Amino acid sequence: MELTLQVTIDCVDPRRQVAFWTEALGYIPEPAPGGHATWRDYWADMGVPEDELTDGAGDAPESVVDPSGKGPRIWFQRVPESKVVKNRVHLDLKVGGGRAVPFAERRKRVTTVVDRVINAGASVLRVMDMPDMDHYAVVLQDPEGNEFCVV
Repeated sequence: MELTLQVTIDCVDPRRQVAFWTEALGYIPEPAPGGHATWRDYWADMGVPEDELTDGAGDAPESVVDPSGKGPRIWFQRVPESKVVKNRVHLDLKVGGGRAVPFAERRKRVTTVVDRVINAGASVLRVMDMPDMDHYAVVLQDPEGNEFCVV
């Protein structure tokens, strides 16, 4: 049995999340399958009743994929409510290279990505700058408040 992993993130605005996470991860918006112009067209062709498609669903990509095919697909599931509590699961963008890389270089790598995701719409929650523990990471929120780390 083959297992593939999809990460699903509840959100109010999938378009905004797709735009943010393509920039944050270097992923691409997932094109609709089978030559369909939109996911909505694909779902309609599959027989999904129109009343099951929420307003705007599938008009633009609602998922992102790793262009190399290595990382998991991330689907942004439209929900009516905004996020209200802390995540129990979050993504770590591991860009520092691990402890084999000198601390100053890891900090520089993390900071470069943090600056990029802030420009894309993230906000910083806290910085964990602990050279005595050989650890540097930044906890951020995406545009809808979902926490993630750059390590």
